[in-house]
Amino acid sequence: MNVAGERLKHLRESVKLSQAKLAQMMGSTQASVNRYESNSTSPSQETFLWYADYFDVSLDYIFGRTDKPQGKLYDYHPKIEKTSEEMRQFVEMCFDPQSPMNDRLKQTLLEMLGEAKK
Repeated sequence: MNVAGERLKHLRESVKLSQAKLAQMMGSTQASVNRYESNSTSPSQETFLWYADYFDVSLDYIFGRTDKPQGKLYDYHPKIEKTSEEMRQFVEMCFDPQSPMNDRLKQTLLEMLGEAKK
């Protein structure tokens, strides 16, 4: 938790705010901000979120999980079963049956979904 207090202090100082002014903005007291920055008290979840939102940084940055203020980047790849009937129905629903390219577009999309799973 040592890192969090240091990061909170750095964020405040980077925009040249006093502890008192920051406390006023967040509806707290200067003493509370001082305790957060000196690591004698841990802020509430809501307070951490307020800091992240106000300074436009990630909680990963505040907690020292990364040195990038925008946070860690995770790739999300949902798993789709190759023979998923639900996915086939979804693709069917997405296309206009009156379109002359309807069947070709549907087939191409279904092939792409199959390739992504290999």
